[in-house]
Amino acid sequence: MTAPARPLAFITGASSGIGQALAARFYAQGHDLALVARNTQAIGDWAAGAGLDAARYAVYAADVSVADSIVEAGMACLARQGLPQVVVANAGVSWGIDSAEREDLDVMAQLFATNNLGMAATFHPFIRAMQARGSGTLVGVASVAAIRGLPGHGAYCASKAAVVSYCESLRGELRARGVRVVTLLPGYVATPLTRDNRYGMPFLLTADDFAERAFRVIMRQSSYAVIPWQMGIVAKLLRLLPNAVFDRLLQGRQTKHRHKTAE
Repeated sequence: MTAPARPLAFITGASSGIGQALAARFYAQGHDLALVARNTQAIGDWAAGAGLDAARYAVYAADVSVADSIVEAGMACLARQGLPQVVVANAGVSWGIDSAEREDLDVMAQLFATNNLGMAATFHPFIRAMQARGSGTLVGVASVAAIRGLPGHGAYCASKAAVVSYCESLRGELRARGVRVVTLLPGYVATPLTRDNRYGMPFLLTADDFAERAFRVIMRQSSYAVIPWQMGIVAKLLRLLPNAVFDRLLQGRQTKHRHKTAE
């Protein structure tokens, strides 16, 4: 395993949306890139269109919902580009479910496989080497939806709440060896994942605006951040509401589409 000449950022879900915007931000700040997605053609087309130096990035095909697939991508990165300074587990899916429908139990399992096990598998190849080096940053992308469960979003909210708890646990495990864990909770960001939402999206950010703010949080190695901060206040206020008031407030609210595709 070679040491990268420049800091290296390993980013999943890099074919569009937040992942692609974060890739552009890290590249602009002098990082080499290890870009991971199922749709590698989309990454290649974007990189070529953006004028990225081919010597400064590599593309890896992986299905994050399959643990061995993303682990193999991480191992390939170590062999080809070396040990990243930053690993961003961004890939995720967002589907509504109806627990009265049997097929939606399988949808929920797939969502957890991607958003939760996929995150752990993304980090796995790099942890021991980062501990040995005494430095590194693991970034888990959760959601403000982690803070309170929303009708029709049970699987998604539960998965993102699990991301927050998982990253908190991992942070405690790794801190003494110099490895930092950062948890990002995006509010509403204009990406293919949110394009068809049927409800209002307050404080909506562009992917580039989110990436700029997220990059600053990661470089500061803050442990936890809601982006934008206004959504953090809204979420905390909702958390404080008594259940009866919260339930009335959300009664009749449009829910997320079922069985949407991944970003």
